[in-house]
Amino acid sequence: MSAADASYVAFVEVAWQRHIRLAMLLTGDRWQAEELLQDSLVRMYERWRKLSRLDDLHAYLRRCLVNNHTSGWRRRRRESLVPEVPDRAAPAGGGFDQDADDLRRALLALPPKQRAVVVLRHYEDLPERAVAEVLGCSVGTVKSQHSRALEKLRQLVEQPSYSGNR
Repeated sequence: MSAADASYVAFVEVAWQRHIRLAMLLTGDRWQAEELLQDSLVRMYERWRKLSRLDDLHAYLRRCLVNNHTSGWRRRRRESLVPEVPDRAAPAGGGFDQDADDLRRALLALPPKQRAVVVLRHYEDLPERAVAEVLGCSVGTVKSQHSRALEKLRQLVEQPSYSGNR
């Protein structure tokens, strides 16, 4: 181990205990705090040869923690904003599995050709021309079947019988 690496390891051993509380106060969660502190220390390691000459490395780490937390908060906030209203509200229980089950039942309610078009287009991610080749029909037929299938899926999934929360 080089002298620079040894000095970094020594700094981390002291800094971890000293700064984990600040990270916990910033994030409000032990696991997020450890992740934040670890990310900040990794960033410091990438510049360690220059940073090791600083007078107060702990002040630099504090600033790094605050900046990284603020950047993460801004990223999460920016990612959660959407320009369009979703087709329907998310279920109150956050039931991702329920959504998948609802969609599976709705797919089974579609006529076989429409179901095939939807699965090939969205699950297999095939372009319209490839779907037409697989199904032995025209691209226009794929487009019309796809349009009808999506409309039917919207109607089926929005029905109260598919989920008690909707």
